[in-house]
Amino acid sequence: MPTVAPLDLEGHCVAAVFLDDVPHFALADGSIHRLDNGHKTMQANDGLLAAFHDAANDRLITGGEDGKVFAVKAGGEVGELASAGRKWVTSVTAGPQGAVAYASGKTAFVRFADGKIKEFAHPRSVEGLAFSPKGMRFGVARYNGATLHFPAAEGKPVELEWAGAHTGITFSPDGAFLVTTMQENALHGWKLADGKHMRMSGYPGKVKSLSWSVKGKWLASSGAPAAIVWPFASKDGPMGKAPLELGTRGNTMVTCVVCHPSQDVTAIGYEDGMVIAARFADAKEVLLRRPGKGAITSMMWDKEERRVVFGSAAGDCGVIDITA
Repeated sequence: MPTVAPLDLEGHCVAAVFLDDVPHFALADGSIHRLDNGHKTMQANDGLLAAFHDAANDRLITGGEDGKVFAVKAGGEVGELASAGRKWVTSVTAGPQGAVAYASGKTAFVRFADGKIKEFAHPRSVEGLAFSPKGMRFGVARYNGATLHFPAAEGKPVELEWAGAHTGITFSPDGAFLVTTMQENALHGWKLADGKHMRMSGYPGKVKSLSWSVKGKWLASSGAPAAIVWPFASKDGPMGKAPLELGTRGNTMVTCVVCHPSQDVTAIGYEDGMVIAARFADAKEVLLRRPGKGAITSMMWDKEERRVVFGSAAGDCGVIDITA
């Protein structure tokens, strides 16, 4: 049975991540807690709204109600990267060559590693941001679709239209597909080579968590009483194919998914605080944590694939050691 080292904090956990293999928990009040030979605390934003784990640079990018964007590194280092003045920073992401993107209102900003900042205005509010894994381009989720920008070039953006409010965005690891979460209970996808649409609907709830499998053949999602895992191995993605349903429970919803770093397995967090791991090949499940307080909001595997860090909406956080 895996063992859980709990950490009981006050407030909503926005992000639970490993930085230099040390568990870090970023709360909605902007405090960042870490388990580094004891429980230590530092402060980033005054009111945290968004956080993104920048794996390439082993840092957590945060944005908040104070209009600031910070980079948090292991050992308690917090550095301000940018400021949007008095406006809230509602979305952040990190991309290639040390670039960081953040959104405030109708504007998306890209901050390059040298500190230069470029602005991208939109007719409606920018809801979600993601960089493509291939080349310097980034996507914006917006009302009625998504926009692709090429911040290092002067070309026109690419507009991908689909009616409705798009709230989050992700590129597949090979850069071939773009998928958005929607205000309605659905995902929408585009095959970028030809603009083909992919509708992924039928969810009983809103999809708030997405995670690609290691080689990008699967996309796991929350928003149902099971993890809904769409197949992306073929050139047309999941069209005409049924998703896997893993970790089905009749009485509670999946709120967070995070795929394993090297195997076709996903950790699944639920509304009641339970966490399991499920294998794609045969749907075999392992209980990682019994139900606790609050819905699971964030999880991450460590580099050695032995531990899972988790946080909940009630500040019920901790680290699961699956080898115990």
